[in-house]
Amino acid sequence: MRRRRDRARRDPAAAPAGGPVTLTGRGGVVVLFAAGLLGALLARWLDTPVLAGAGFATGCVLAALATRPADLMPLAVSPPAVFLAVTILAELVTGLGEDSLLRSVAVGVLAALAATAPWLFGGTLLVLVITVPRGLLSNVRELRGKLAGSRLFEQEENENPVRWEEPPSTARSRRREPQDD
Repeated sequence: MRRRRDRARRDPAAAPAGGPVTLTGRGGVVVLFAAGLLGALLARWLDTPVLAGAGFATGCVLAALATRPADLMPLAVSPPAVFLAVTILAELVTGLGEDSLLRSVAVGVLAALAATAPWLFGGTLLVLVITVPRGLLSNVRELRGKLAGSRLFEQEENENPVRWEEPPSTARSRRREPQDD
C-alpha cells in the first residue's frame, strides 16, 4: 500500500482511480464563477443578499482547495474579475423584461457591488490564505526567475544608436565620404 502511494506521488499517471479532484487554473476559475453565479442568482430570486456573498466565498474555498499547485497563480488573481463578471451577469439575467434593461443592470450592479463588497474582499483573502501554503509563493518565484532570464529585462546592445559623445560634423563626414572607384 505504501509503495503505491509513493509511486503515485512520483508519477501522477500511476495514481489510483478515485483520488482527489484536481483542477487546472481555468477549472478553478470556472468553479469560482459557477458558485458565485449560483449564489448571486439565488440571492436575487429569494431576495436574500447574503446568498450572493456566501456563494462567492464558497466558490473561492472550493476552487483554492481543488486547483493543482502548479496553477494557483491564475486563480489567486481572478476573484475580483470573476466577482464583477458574476454580478453583471446576474443583474443582466434578473433584469430581463424590465422597461429599461440598461438602467436596471447599471443600478443593480452598483447596488450589488456596494452591498457585497465585504464578501469580495473576504473571498479574495480566503483564496490567498489557502493558496499560499499550497505553493503560490513558489509559483511567483518561478515566474520571477523566468522573467528575469528573458530578454525583456536585459539591456539591449544597440539600446541607443545615437552617439552623443561624437560631434555632429564627424558623423556627417562619415556618411559623405567619397566612394573609391
